[in-house]
Amino acid sequence: MITLVQSPVSSDPEVMGGTLVFRNTRVPVQSLFEYLDDDFSLEEFLDNFPSVDRADAVNLLKLAREHIQDEK
Repeated sequence: MITLVQSPVSSDPEVMGGTLVFRNTRVPVQSLFEYLDDDFSLEEFLDNFPSVDRADAVNLLKLAREHIQDEK
């Protein structure tokens, strides 16, 4: 199990209408998954969204992987 000191994402009704975004940004989490689905790399995503912290993106992917494994 991954343990995080701080969540890599946040949701606030005052920011993007409550859409799940990377913390301290207005970048929707869904954007990362769409980039990866479209065969872009994590590096390309980070280059296009420089406000997203690399560690936050990596931690989100780890959490998603862990969630998927728990579902099996």
